Amino acid sequence: MSDEGRLVAGRYRLAEQIGRGGMGTVWRAEDEVLGRQVAVKRLHAQAHLADEELATLYERTRREARSAARIAHRNVVVVHDVVDDDGLPCIVMEYIPTGTLGELLRGGRTVPPEEAARIGLGMIAALRAAHEAGVLHRDVKPGNVLLAADGRVVLTDFGIAMTVGASTLTKTGEMVGSIDYIAPERMRGRKPGPASDLWALGATLYQAVEGRPPFRKGTAMETAYAIAVDPLEPMKQAGPLEPLIEALLVKDPDERPSAEQTENALRATRSGVTDTTTVVPLTSSASRAYAAGRDEGASPVTGSATDATTGPGTGSAGGGRTAPPPPTGSGRGRDRTRGSKRRVPLWGLVTVPVLVAAVVAGGLYATRGDGGEKGGSADNATREPATPTAPTSAPPPVPEGFHLVKVKDLGISFPVPDGWTAARKTTEEVSYKDETGLAEITIGVVDPAGSHPLTHFESIEANTKVNYPTYRKLRMQKTSFRGQPAAVWEFTFQGRARVFRAIDLGFGREGGKEYDIYLSAPDLEWATYRPVFDKVRDGFITTG
Repeated sequence: MSDEGRLVAGRYRLAEQIGRGGMGTVWRAEDEVLGRQVAVKRLHAQAHLADEELATLYERTRREARSAARIAHRNVVVVHDVVDDDGLPCIVMEYIPTGTLGELLRGGRTVPPEEAARIGLGMIAALRAAHEAGVLHRDVKPGNVLLAADGRVVLTDFGIAMTVGASTLTKTGEMVGSIDYIAPERMRGRKPGPASDLWALGATLYQAVEGRPPFRKGTAMETAYAIAVDPLEPMKQAGPLEPLIEALLVKDPDERPSAEQTENALRATRSGVTDTTTVVPLTSSASRAYAAGRDEGASPVTGSATDATTGPGTGSAGGGRTAPPPPTGSGRGRDRTRGSKRRVPLWGLVTVPVLVAAVVAGGLYATRGDGGEKGGSADNATREPATPTAPTSAPPPVPEGFHLVKVKDLGISFPVPDGWTAARKTTEEVSYKDETGLAEITIGVVDPAGSHPLTHFESIEANTKVNYPTYRKLRMQKTSFRGQPAAVWEFTFQGRARVFRAIDLGFGREGGKEYDIYLSAPDLEWATYRPVFDKVRDGFITTG
């Protein structure tokens, strides 16, 4: 190549091109003053840009250097120098003989959950150090994660990093970053915060275990739209990382786990130790399976099973539960990130075309080649569409393979899979089981509702912990559902012969009624049964 062997700034001799992106090239170079190898990131000439745009681009590059230089941490690339080369700014960094996570995942390849957790630990350590230094990265993605031969994980490319309190270098309506990893709040034009970087970490972990970014669609516009409003597709290979990834990818930044909680969960996954003390604890595969629901007919939440002594059993949904209640399944986190196939009308995202135009405008600085990942820019879908209130008339279409059940005395109707039969009905709840008797869906009504569904679940859990030693909480979170206060609870427990997993969504306002939608099933078959919860939840209506 023509630049190979050229001397930059009278000191750095370019030896080998090791990465190239839309805006710049990274070289391995020799520092002839100190006799060491370095990485030199040099911007491309941009003849098509106006002088003002070039000045902004160069200032972004200098900011990258300043942002990274103020973070002293082994998981953040070290910046040695910033120099000019024929009028173009260059960043001189430590050279790390390595590839990137993006290269490792190229072509849909994946890594085991434990290895993803190890990489995630390096990433979260880097982000914690950056956030403590007042720096937001804003372009966390696999291509910016270096995997050194000695096992070190290094976060690089702070090209669009933002220092807290500093002025922005983007125009109104412009968003920079890689589209697949831009958090929902940034899509809506809201100011990013540390939680935005954590969302991108969640998207990176999702790709690491599933082989694709969580919301990637055929076009940039569809991807941006999906990130803003679509539920998260269920994971098949995440194993014990699944609860954490789901929690990181919730739409509301205030409801994501903190960096410390994320680190604790990743550490627990890597070590295989069950941790029930964090907001998003990860469990070993055995204890995670326990979260499914009931065992051989044992319902952890309803207590109406033949094996009620082996799993957390509960009485009624009306507050009389004496054993672990149905874990609130999807509330804010799961409810908004999984299952539902309904899409919000396009008018709910009035700036989607602007967003796409910004995406197409493209291109941030790739530190290394990353197998087709491209920096891009996306922009704001102004505000989250209003959450619909619970319908009181005609139900939504019944999903294929389901039939509608109407329970007049409870004032509810909901879809149930064909072949599932009524298992129990009281004045406070109704339940249906599948053909095996191992999976069960339960709808409960609490009248009147308490102060908040989360308080209800917490009181049930307190009893559960005492009476069911195999109970393991996966998550319990405050959220909202159809404009009402809600909570989601997920847990596992050991039945007579297998581990079960359960999910419970409770929603309703104090003084009115609280509704609880609960599913439990064998953990090993959770991927099969989990969509049942989503369809029952989405088709649930009150009838009076």
